[in-house]
Amino acid sequence: MIDPRLTVTMSVFNDAAYLSLAIESILTQTFEDFEFLIVNDGSTDDSGMIIDRFAKQDRRIRAIHQANHGLIYSLNLMIAQARAPLIGRMDGDDIALPTRFDQQVAYLDAHPEIGVLGTGADTIDERGRPGLRRFDNVTDPDAVVADLKNGPPLCHPSVVMRRDVVRSVGGYHAAFLHCEDYDLWLRLSEVTRLTSLPERLILYRQSASQVSNRHALTQQIGAAVAWEAHVERIAKRPDPTDNLNVLPPIHELDALFRRPGTSDNVREKTARGILYSPTAMRGEGFALLLEQVKGGARPEKMWRTVARLTTFGAPIRAFRLAWALLRRQRSSSKNQLAI
Repeated sequence: MIDPRLTVTMSVFNDAAYLSLAIESILTQTFEDFEFLIVNDGSTDDSGMIIDRFAKQDRRIRAIHQANHGLIYSLNLMIAQARAPLIGRMDGDDIALPTRFDQQVAYLDAHPEIGVLGTGADTIDERGRPGLRRFDNVTDPDAVVADLKNGPPLCHPSVVMRRDVVRSVGGYHAAFLHCEDYDLWLRLSEVTRLTSLPERLILYRQSASQVSNRHALTQQIGAAVAWEAHVERIAKRPDPTDNLNVLPPIHELDALFRRPGTSDNVREKTARGILYSPTAMRGEGFALLLEQVKGGARPEKMWRTVARLTTFGAPIRAFRLAWALLRRQRSSSKNQLAI
């Protein structure tokens, strides 16, 4: 059997409400030379039945049913089993527009120096209605590298990657839970070029239950550590996170990286990253924010967060932050007078 040009990979966990639309959007692509790996990662809803129903109808689908191991395990499994030189990502609740893979494969054929290619995206809500956000990602490879410091420059479920390049960096790393894509983009940027097509070729579903809402604090901490690991690799120093399955607490990062100030860098970047997350600010992220204020964050930049906490339904925390900011301002004023 001749190997396909493209392996489409989809990890599914309890996506039954949206899964048929997602699968159909792949099977009706104008580009047809692909295999379709679908991992049912221990779903407890009807996802497994839906996958098997489609697999009986289309020989391109290879269904894998397993106990729940999580997204990173499932993605690495599909990377290992991919028969095609190109790997396309897809989530079980999104919708790919019909010409997505035609355009991406054609671009990669014409640009062999590009190892990862994303697309823009329009958003939809849980009912499939158009959302307000659009993802118009950076389309110049040099600008993508510059934008990496600000967070993920590519829409994860929109990408097509060269299989051998992804395998060469070890695929996704288990330690970077909920920010596995950002860590991968950083490592790939060190060995290949990344970019996006300007066209918005997927409908990206947003909901209250998605990772960026439910796990905002873990995601932001992991992203900040991933950047510090990138700094080490760029400086030709060993990456201390390379063999980790779980990241250590923030206060242990100086020792892990053997670089004073790493913990402070991660704490500061995380605090900035969670300011607009109701889940993080109503949860453990608030303690980190207070610690950052006491440690020297500029108070004048935090007063809007007091108002934001009120809108998040956390008036007591708004009061506590205001009190901490006032104490910090008074302390700064006393120090200036002493000088």
